[in-house]
Amino acid sequence: MPQLLLVLLAGAGIWIGYRWYRKEQDRIRSVLRDAEDELGKRYAEEAPKLKRDPKTGVYTPPDDR
Repeated sequence: MPQLLLVLLAGAGIWIGYRWYRKEQDRIRSVLRDAEDELGKRYAEEAPKLKRDPKTGVYTPPDDR
């Protein structure tokens, strides 16, 4: 009987550890996703706006830089 209690306690501990691990994975995944979105927005804002030359069809950065 004591072995059964030990197995049950070990199983409960493993289950609680697993749940904590999954929650931590989800939290980290969410933080990384938010950081990636923010970085994408920052890159989009910093990207030069290109102008198309109507004669050649070539895109070039504006001259005001």
